[in-house]
Amino acid sequence: MALITGVVVAGVVLGVVLARSGGTSGTASGGALFLQAANKPGPDPFTESTAKDSSTTPVTPAANAPESANVTRGVSGSTPGLYGGTRNTASCDVEKQVKALQAEPAKNKAFAFVEGVQPSAVPAYLRSLTPVQLRMDTRVTNHGYRGGAATPYQAVLQTGTAVLVDGHGVPRVRCACGNPLTPAVAQQTVPRRTGDTWASYRSVNVVVVLPATTTIDVFVIYDPHLDEWVGRHRGDSDGRRDEKTYPPAKPSPAVSVSSASPKPPVSKPPVSKPPVSKPPVSKSPYPSYPSSSDVASSDASSPSTSSSSDPEYPSSEPATTADTSSSYDAPESALTPPGY
Repeated sequence: MALITGVVVAGVVLGVVLARSGGTSGTASGGALFLQAANKPGPDPFTESTAKDSSTTPVTPAANAPESANVTRGVSGSTPGLYGGTRNTASCDVEKQVKALQAEPAKNKAFAFVEGVQPSAVPAYLRSLTPVQLRMDTRVTNHGYRGGAATPYQAVLQTGTAVLVDGHGVPRVRCACGNPLTPAVAQQTVPRRTGDTWASYRSVNVVVVLPATTTIDVFVIYDPHLDEWVGRHRGDSDGRRDEKTYPPAKPSPAVSVSSASPKPPVSKPPVSKPPVSKPPVSKSPYPSYPSSSDVASSDASSPSTSSSSDPEYPSSEPATTADTSSSYDAPESALTPPGY
């Protein structure tokens, strides 16, 4: 589990400024953040659930992880272990999703508008996506369907949620409701949380998925049921082409940006020492050595300093220092939008 946790928590520590794509409105933030449990459809679903496998072992949060009200970590969509699933089992029924939208042209048109494709291209678009499960609570812009149009709102999807991701690893469909997804939108103030609750939720553990700089041919996902790593091919809608693969060679890439500040040195009060009576000076030709009491007194008088930081969890202050020492390719760590 330490190996797995190391993979999924790797990423870029960012302040909350979230990119937007597709045809949604930039005013989707609204100051509220809707938490959505993995198996619930949520408000105003586009379709009935097409999720087939929506449970995975969550990453256990640190016991004393600091809460940060408006800071989110960005993780590249190509990060091995970011997603999970069951080998040879798709988390979503893509064909059922296709049929559900085809049966309702108005919803299909609204779905196409959000995803930036033509309504006639929705079936091919859905079949190009890859079914996986989230292994981290993830920020997105979700879209319900109301009044004949897509209604965007900011959401956190619970670990275990079945989603369809695009070729750059970005979640595009939430299968429990058929809703189209786009990247999260910036919220200028601390968001007010509403919706569902779950015991493992920590705002500091929430991530936003950044698109990989290159197209992903094979997603390296983790199967918690078999405790093994699986290679899932892009667009494999049923998981039949899944292959067992080796654990990632570098399971714990370094955090690219850190806001953790080292603790200042701890000053100890001076130690009072009793006067040491020195022996009379001897004119012996042999050198003299300090006694054991002199050595102990010298060690005790040296002030000690200590500093510690947890690189996996940022502090509540926004990140300001860049470090390009990521274990993965430099272009991935470069995806750090300013001033999240």
